[in-house]
Amino acid sequence: MTAKPLKAKKKRVAWGITGSGEKLHETIEMMKELKRLYGHEVDINVYLSKAGEQVAKYYRLLDDLKMSFGKVAVEVNANSPFLAGQLQLGLFKFLLIAPATSNTVAKIAVGIADSMLSNAAAMALKARIAIYVLPSDWKEGTVVTKLPDGRELNIHVRKEDADNTRKLKTMENVFVIEHPEAIHEIFNKHFDKEKPAKPLF
Repeated sequence: MTAKPLKAKKKRVAWGITGSGEKLHETIEMMKELKRLYGHEVDINVYLSKAGEQVAKYYRLLDDLKMSFGKVAVEVNANSPFLAGQLQLGLFKFLLIAPATSNTVAKIAVGIADSMLSNAAAMALKARIAIYVLPSDWKEGTVVTKLPDGRELNIHVRKEDADNTRKLKTMENVFVIEHPEAIHEIFNKHFDKEKPAKPLF
């Protein structure tokens, strides 16, 4: 009797979403495409901060997240769900925080670990696990963002917030990306595949 080949265990990616609507829709669409391309070998585990859940509801994207990625874990406190511990044990290939609010970026930049995702980032760095961050505030100046009803809103990015983003770029094992499309390159890098993603729009 021929033994059945063992199924390879899937690799895991932790995707954290904070309370930023900026680039949220585009990020979700990119992650859905990456799940289509890599789903046979990679599990994408979604973690929402408390504000992330609120904003996903506000933008009417929470149901889409749940339908596309199954269980979505929502923050209770800094250690629940215990994402930090799982990262420290090396159970994830990397941590992606996209989009990341200026609050979360500032906490990571100065080492504050009092929320689920900032604590996860701190523990990941101690375990030398790579962190990829898509900040909502990239550089100082006025940016145009879209509200859930399609209206445009002008927001001023402060120099202090842009400075924190620049500080992240200098930190070991922290990689800052400007656009959701760059997440495709991250998956190619970690999973050794050159899979073209479909255009988002």
